[in-house]
Amino acid sequence: MEAVAEVAARLREGMANGVLSFPLTSFRADGSLDLDAFREYVAAQVATGPGAVFPACGTGEFFSLDEDEYRQVVAVTVEEAAGRVPVVAGVGYGWAQAARFARIAEEAGADALLVLPHYLVRGPQSGLVAQVGQIAARTALPVIVYQRDQVAFGVDALTRIAALPNVIGLKDGHSDLDRLQRLTLAAPDDFLFFNGAATAEIQARAYAAVGCAAYSSAVHAFAPEIAAAFFTALHEADHTRVDRLLREFYVPFVEIRDRVPGYGVSLVKAAARLRGRPVGPVRAPLADPTAADLADLEQVLAAGLALVPPARPAVAGAAR
Repeated sequence: MEAVAEVAARLREGMANGVLSFPLTSFRADGSLDLDAFREYVAAQVATGPGAVFPACGTGEFFSLDEDEYRQVVAVTVEEAAGRVPVVAGVGYGWAQAARFARIAEEAGADALLVLPHYLVRGPQSGLVAQVGQIAARTALPVIVYQRDQVAFGVDALTRIAALPNVIGLKDGHSDLDRLQRLTLAAPDDFLFFNGAATAEIQARAYAAVGCAAYSSAVHAFAPEIAAAFFTALHEADHTRVDRLLREFYVPFVEIRDRVPGYGVSLVKAAARLRGRPVGPVRAPLADPTAADLADLEQVLAAGLALVPPARPAVAGAAR
């Protein structure tokens, strides 16, 4: 197992050179885990050269996995990554259960953990700090904290969790750029921040302006070539191409995504199936898209693929 600083350095390099992959978890038609299909899918995700791969997180339906399924998903991701990119496994619920998942992830060979927002209740800043502290104290792995929904750190709380020896970063899903700017200014220089807003590319330029250039990409889960085209255009400051990708693909995709609760995962999974990826259906309480929404998705996906420059590499971070 790598030292915390070494993992953080690998993640920093990866975040600077490619989008962050959050793979879907493959299920059969009856809802059971399809590990062979997942292995095929995650191998293809890793082969595109993302900055890091985050199995069993929100896009990977962490909330619907039991502990044995979780162990298998993380272990297969570690095997397929084979040290080429860092593997950051999701953990969540209350700190006691999150610590159980953390032990499983550590045993399975994960490089780091992403602490997903805890279940149901809201807590004060002191409670949020204590939640992170309880988890971090029970694992040797580096920890990244995900703030969204009922989890939102203030400057004092962020400073306190950043002082924990194995807490190395924050993923932000609130899109409150005033608060985020205050956090980035207060954090240690080597603390990692990345944009975890839904369909993060929509806000990538705004996040970069407050010191948070790295981002996760749900689009990478089904169209890594579109994600790569956007990443390249953004980093080359090709604003004409960025605007066209946003206007003709990302915004129409988000408009479909926003029609139904849960489409943030199930629409992504449907798009992966349209591309022939072996991911299967979502598990309840999520629901697969309607036929009408699928037809619209197919048109938007075709428009996005048509925008991928044929001469550009179709892999985010391939030039590393």
